[in-house]
Amino acid sequence: MLDRLQTFLKELSSGEGRGGKTFGKDDPRLAVAALMFHIIDADGERHEEERRRIAEMLSEAYQLKDGELNALLQAAEAADQEAIDLYSFTSVIKRHLDERERIHLIELMWEIAYADGEVGEMEDNVIWRVAELIGVSTRDRVTLKHVVAERVGADKAKA
Repeated sequence: MLDRLQTFLKELSSGEGRGGKTFGKDDPRLAVAALMFHIIDADGERHEEERRRIAEMLSEAYQLKDGELNALLQAAEAADQEAIDLYSFTSVIKRHLDERERIHLIELMWEIAYADGEVGEMEDNVIWRVAELIGVSTRDRVTLKHVVAERVGADKAKA
């Protein structure tokens, strides 16, 4: 089992294996996807609707086909479970995404948080921390929360 884990991590960082459909640790797609999984796990309850929404968003954003999408989802879940902090992901995002893309990421994170119909305190906290680490202002973060809440028909979006 340890050998399989080491092989997986080696392939993940080298971009080999699974027909080249792995994602390296400096790949912003992996960082974005891992943060999305971090959000849905923040409240301690993972809902299938949240995972489905992540898959839809990643497929649309990165034009990934089934095999590549599944590889990214698996790599992102593993990366999130192994991460000891958010910085390993947010630093990649800060280096690779411009301001507009980072703001859009926060909007997508709110959509995932609202996928189950409500935003838990821990989900809100994760999005707040990510926004701070990637340089998205409090004003933008709160505005996006309200915009997404209205779009999905949530009852209220506390600041």
